[in-house]
Amino acid sequence: MQVKIESSWQKVLEDEFQKPYFKDLIEFVKSEYANTEVYPPGKRIFHAFEECPFDKVRVVILGQDPYHGQGQANGLAFSVAEGMRSPPSLLNIFKEIESDLGKPIPKTGNLERWAEQGVLLLNATLTVRAHQAGSHQKKGWEEFTDAVIKKVSDLKENVVFMLWGAYAQKKGLIIDEKKHLVLKAAHPSPFAADKGFFGSKHFSKANAYLKAHGQPEIDW
Repeated sequence: MQVKIESSWQKVLEDEFQKPYFKDLIEFVKSEYANTEVYPPGKRIFHAFEECPFDKVRVVILGQDPYHGQGQANGLAFSVAEGMRSPPSLLNIFKEIESDLGKPIPKTGNLERWAEQGVLLLNATLTVRAHQAGSHQKKGWEEFTDAVIKKVSDLKENVVFMLWGAYAQKKGLIIDEKKHLVLKAAHPSPFAADKGFFGSKHFSKANAYLKAHGQPEIDW
């Protein structure tokens, strides 16, 4: 099956695209886009991969679902399209960066600037029905994104993985912690951020690790 995805990812994931589950997943997704309102826009489903080619991945941040409100999702985990107000979880991420690194909270919640520096903003599920959180879970996306994480873990070295909340931490069990830095904390949502996300200093820790391994720091 030919999938329109950035060329370095195309090579890495070629085998995955031929598997029966992936063909079933694509049929399901095509049907959903044809018959109901689905986010992100179709051309943005693989946007995280377009903005952050495999060769450039230095940090992976795992999310769960795309935002399901109109105009929010832009294909990058936790990110919103230009001009949209930052949702509570994203605002808490910015607050932690402000506390950790002294950087002011940005006016835009579009995180393409991170992706361009090598931050793969990967949701476990890459599509969702409008206003129906979790509606595209258990259709095959999770298997696909597990394969993505495993490829990064197996084929690269010294990548920083940020796993926020129990869901991301469970999904990250396949990461080789001998080769990579795995940072774990509570989820940045308003319900959990006070339980260990605030004060986790993941952003300065990531930069210190990258610097120690001869890589440029991320401008968060």
